[in-house]
Order: sequence, then C-alpha cells, then structure tokens
Amino acid sequence: MTIEITHEHLVVEHRIPDARRRRWEGKYRRALLVADGLTAAAAALVIHAVYGRWAVALLLPPVWIAVMLVHRSYDRAAYGLGAEEYLRVLRGAVALPALAGALWLVTRDAGLLHDLAMAALPVAGFGLAARCALRRRLHRRWARGRDGSATLLVGPSRDVLELVAVLRRPGGVQGLRVAGVCLSDQDHTARIRRLGIPVLGTVGDMNDVVRAMGITTVVVLPAPEFDADALRRMSWTAAVHHADFLLAPVLSDVSASRLAVRPTNGVPLVRIQAPNLSRLSRLPKEALDRSLAAALLTLLGLPMLLIALIVRLDSSGPALYRQQRVGRYGENFTMLKFRTMRPDADALRAELAHLNSNSDGLLFKVKKDPRVTRVGSFLRRSSLDELPQLINVVKGHMSLVGPRPPLPEEVEEYPPDIKRRLLVKPGLTGLWQVSGRSDLPWDEAVRLDLGYVDNWSMGLDLSILLRTGSAVVRGTGAY
Repeated sequence: MTIEITHEHLVVEHRIPDARRRRWEGKYRRALLVADGLTAAAAALVIHAVYGRWAVALLLPPVWIAVMLVHRSYDRAAYGLGAEEYLRVLRGAVALPALAGALWLVTRDAGLLHDLAMAALPVAGFGLAARCALRRRLHRRWARGRDGSATLLVGPSRDVLELVAVLRRPGGVQGLRVAGVCLSDQDHTARIRRLGIPVLGTVGDMNDVVRAMGITTVVVLPAPEFDADALRRMSWTAAVHHADFLLAPVLSDVSASRLAVRPTNGVPLVRIQAPNLSRLSRLPKEALDRSLAAALLTLLGLPMLLIALIVRLDSSGPALYRQQRVGRYGENFTMLKFRTMRPDADALRAELAHLNSNSDGLLFKVKKDPRVTRVGSFLRRSSLDELPQLINVVKGHMSLVGPRPPLPEEVEEYPPDIKRRLLVKPGLTGLWQVSGRSDLPWDEAVRLDLGYVDNWSMGLDLSILLRTGSAVVRGTGAY
C-alpha cells in the first residue's frame, strides 16, 4: 500500500471551499464565547447586588474569557464530551482567585481583588449550567444526524461492522458521522452497504476519498497489514487535509480515565489502569447510596403506602413481591418490589417460555405478559414498582447504581467472564436501564454490566443517575 503525499495536495487543500470545513464547530465555539460572556456578566451582577461595586462588571467578562482560553475550553477536541468540558470550567473558576491576586499586584485595589475572588463561585455555577445546556443541544443535533464530523472508517470489514454497531448503540451520542469506509478486504462489503454506509474503495484509495469527500475525521481500525510505516503514511494523509486521525484500540469499552500514554524509548505505550474496586475507594459511594436512599424513603413514604394500597385493591395477594437475587460476591438477598403480577405468576412461567423475548440469553422477558395486572402494567412502565428497592439500598444489599440484580438460576449458568459483574453490588438503576432495559439483547446487557464494573467511578454513577429520569419518562424497554 502506498499513499503519495505531494506539494500539490497541499495546494489543493488550501482551495477547498469553506463548505467542507467544520462549520458547526465554529458556531459552537461562538456560542461558547457568548455564553461565557453572559455567564461572567451574570456573576458580576450578583457581586454588585451583594457588595454594590461596578468595577468587577467591567473586568470580569474579558478576564473570564481569557481564563477559559488558557484552560482550552474552546478546544474542539472537548466539544460535547461533558465531563472534560465541565472540568475545564471548574479549573478556570479555581484559577480566578489566583488571577485576581496577580491583578492586585498591579492595581493595589483590594475591593477588586475581593470581588473577583468572590465571583469564582457564581461564575462556575453559571458556566456549568451554560455548558450543560449547549452540550444537550449539540447532542440533540448529533442524534438527528446534523453537524458532527464527516468520518471515514479504514480497516478490515468485520471490524468496521463492529465499530458501526457500537456507534449506533441505543442511547449513544457521539459526534462522528460515518460518511463511508475504505476496506482492507471485501468479505463483508454487502453487509456494510445494507447498513446504508458507502464503500468508497480500498485502503489505497484513502487519500483520494479524504480529499473528494471533505472528510474531517479518519478512524483506522487495527489490521495485520497496518504496520508502523503504513499508519504513519495514513496519519500524514489526514494531516495534509486537516483531518483528525484516530486509531481504534483492540480493547474496547475502556473509559478514557483508565488510559494513559507512557513513552518508553520513543515508543508511546498505552497504559490501561486496573479497575479500582477496593472497599476504601467505594466508601463515598456507600455513604451516598444509603443516605440518599434513606432521604428518598422519607420523602416517598406516603406515596409508597398509597401504591401498596392500590396494589392490594387491584388484585389478590400481597403488596410487596419478594424474590431471591444475587448480590456482590455471589451473596443472596431478598429483593423487594411492588407486586405487578398475579400471585401464581412463577408457576405459569414455564407455560410462557415460548414467548420469551430474550431467548438469546439467560433473561426471561415477555412483552404483553398476561400475568401482569392492570396496576402492575402502569407500575412497570413508570418504574414505580422498583421503589421498595430503596429499602435494599439502605440495608446495604444493593446500590443506587449498578448491574442488574440477577436470579440465582441465572448465576448458575454464568461462564467465568460474566461472573465478574458480581464484583459490585447490583443497582436500582444502571447502564442497562438508561440504554434500553428489557429491549436489550443478552450480549449487550452483559457488555454494559461488565463495562460498568471495569470503568466504575463516582462521575459515572452521577451521570447514570442524571440519565435515569429521562429513561423512566420514555419508558423504553419497560414491560
């Protein structure tokens, strides 16, 4: 494979019309600048309302934008990433008092020093809110197929299919818009075309494709024929056309926080940090789980009593359904739910086996299950049947966020790899719930649970909790 890089390519690159540039990135950057200016103005008004001084209103907006520039908040590599965008805002807010001190050395104005230091908290709060609103708007546009980077996938056809499946997973939001593929083999070309993705040529055609299609991101998947020289030439091709060059790792479902580059004798080795699942690291999670669950039980006590009464009046049987589930390290516990089925539901399970919509795995789920009561159907769609599990969280059997709590007979069928999901407590919600719940195939549910175990962090838990509300409102996969 040869990819020729010539001076003529550089000349052509400068003649490419503006329509091929990342217009959405320019709009997003301008929106960030406006938002930061308004953020700083709002924070300055707060300081003026409290202390009655106007000098900070004139100085804070340009100072705050300068701080954001220094912390690379307008770097397109962070657009839409959420956590990284928010961290840069927080770092800027922390740096603001230090910058105020530097300005005091010049102006000797103690009032201005005080006001700028006091503005750090409101400017951080307003800045995070603005970033969150802009990020949500950007994600909505990505979900509708608008904006995003025109992306070329390069590599083996089988790996291309797997990556496309990952990019199209339900609930996934990313800025890569696959414009086509260049394949190193033709084994699965027809399957790729059936997905609506153009096959634009072979790996040797990459340079012409990038130039003709206005590609802004090139993603290369690993292949035996892609040695160091070939990858280097492909990166040069991408650089000539001002396109991002990304290498897809062999190991997927690894969070960015676990990856670090360690140069050794000029070789950039990628270090993958082992999951941190020690009891000490999880103490904050335990404290948050139990305290928040206790607070929710106190707040929802009366509504839960009302639900229990309605369940009893709707059909015969107890209000609560008790079932043995498997928790952390394989320990069994009694999980609580509001009863949503007839009392003889377990006895009828064998008769409904042919209706199991998850026949590809160990889960048993039946759409329009005849055993579900009238009230039970509503409780399931609204996820209100899960509220008694807050008691399990307070007792320490479950967590607010974690893998789906499995049945003992399911665990008996687990191969060794899947038993890894038992290293953490099961959750009242989790990646499985915010990604489709019962609509997920078994393999996908397992992948999500194992990915959660390997990549657990408090930030991931908070992200899932924030996404749970919209998942419950949508009711996707709840039956």
